Amino acid sequence: MFDTLSDRLSATFKNLRGKGKLSDADIDATAREIRIALLEADVNLAVVKEFIAAVKERAKGEEVSQALNPSQQIIKIVNEELVNILGGDTRNVRFAKKPPTVIMLAGLQGAGKTTLAGKLAYWLKSEGHSPLLVAADLQRPNAVTQLQVVGQRAGVHVFAPHPGASSAAEAANPGGVGDPVAVARDALVEADRKLYDVVIVDTAGRLGVDEVLMQQAADIKAAVNPDEVLFVVDAMIGQDAVNTAQAFADGVGYDGVVLTKLDGDARGGAALSIARVIGKPIMFASSGEQMKDFDVFHPERMASRILGMGDMLTLIEQAEKTFDEEQSRKAAEKISSKGGSQFGLGDFLEQMKAVRRMGPLSKIFGMLPGMGEMKDQIANIDEREVDRLEAIILSMTPAERDDPKILNGSRRARIAKGSGTEVSEVNQLVERFFEARKMMSALANGQMPSGMPGMPGMPGAGGGKKKQQQTKKGKNRKGVSGNPAKRNAPVKPEPPQPAADPAAAFGGHGFDMGQFKGNGAGSGSEFELPPELQKMFNNDKNDKNDKNDKNDKKD
Repeated sequence: MFDTLSDRLSATFKNLRGKGKLSDADIDATAREIRIALLEADVNLAVVKEFIAAVKERAKGEEVSQALNPSQQIIKIVNEELVNILGGDTRNVRFAKKPPTVIMLAGLQGAGKTTLAGKLAYWLKSEGHSPLLVAADLQRPNAVTQLQVVGQRAGVHVFAPHPGASSAAEAANPGGVGDPVAVARDALVEADRKLYDVVIVDTAGRLGVDEVLMQQAADIKAAVNPDEVLFVVDAMIGQDAVNTAQAFADGVGYDGVVLTKLDGDARGGAALSIARVIGKPIMFASSGEQMKDFDVFHPERMASRILGMGDMLTLIEQAEKTFDEEQSRKAAEKISSKGGSQFGLGDFLEQMKAVRRMGPLSKIFGMLPGMGEMKDQIANIDEREVDRLEAIILSMTPAERDDPKILNGSRRARIAKGSGTEVSEVNQLVERFFEARKMMSALANGQMPSGMPGMPGMPGAGGGKKKQQQTKKGKNRKGVSGNPAKRNAPVKPEPPQPAADPAAAFGGHGFDMGQFKGNGAGSGSEFELPPELQKMFNNDKNDKNDKNDKNDKKD
């Protein structure tokens, strides 16, 4: 949703790179580009004016003039002001001291309240709560049936004493479909009786100008006295989201906002406007059709995504929920021991499945910092390629997965037939696996993998061979005189050289404990190191002596 805004801001900041100092003209030009980007993203005009004024005020102050990197400082200012617009701190649900906690959902027709009720219940269940969904939307045809289906998908119980309207004709006669206020009130009794600690009331969708339905929502609120009233808003409706939110704030009143359809291709100005204009925090965000595509709204993380800096905290949280700690530990042990040879294709397949459980690969890569410039490549990731890899690995025997080195030509042909792929694809998978395993094993053991860029002469960094060749050439020519008489003269034995002293590099000549003894006038006593430190130096000295003895024996 924020791709267009993110691209415009990235292009604006790119123009600031390489400038050691920013003039007022540079700041004004940057502010103008940011203003255009925000207005094109459908952000509220009053919010844009306030945002630009705050950025310019801070940018022209000492905060940027004394910075070592002014362009980075500008990005930091924009990031902080974006966080302020989005609501500042993360707002969590206020749970009642005495259960059940009552959460009431309100919003426009078609905003996605019923689906979001199921997602909220699924999220609360994953957090250790026992939620109950209440079907208080008796106006819309088959709304009760939809909530029951959603509750079944979420694995949550639904309280639905009335079937609600089944046709448009029944919906036109509100008195004949049941009383939603009574349903909401009875749900609290049901929650107390069956020990549900959270009650989620799904109300009918309504328009801001519909006084009858607005009054119904107010009556439900008065009957159940909810701990949280959440206004569900479609993030794709643009500027009108602010007007609708204001109408609901005046007619019903609410405590927080939930944004739905954040995965759409609209410009997303509502998300950047609604918290600042209405003064109510955005608490949750929904970004997909699956029950798990729902999470707490973090303003600082959303601002980081908009600026193309990724969202590593959310990625880490998803990984912690998805990956099995014990299984990951065993895989890490296999990688780090015996050159990684114990890590087989079966382990690789388990790790790959865990990554897929985190969500689409394009979404995962999109959370990584710096991936904003690779949006096209990320969007073109073919998830079916992972299915093909899985089919190839599952076509192998357990022994072949544990030790891919035994895969000869006939085995690879059999695997290709079994997985419906070509032998070349099997070869490519195996070769890539060996390379990746070698690299991961080297990294796990604190080494620089071969082929990776590094300092010349470092292990695996390249450049070491060249240096050795140069040393060899130099060694052959060392000490050869052009005078035949000198060249044929007998070589005089060189006097024995003392062992290299590491302390000489620091101006000393070895670490002698005796040099600390008080031998000057008036010293009166000898300097003594603490016993632990003295023991350490003695051990080091003994290790050196043992090493010299071993070398003498070898000679």
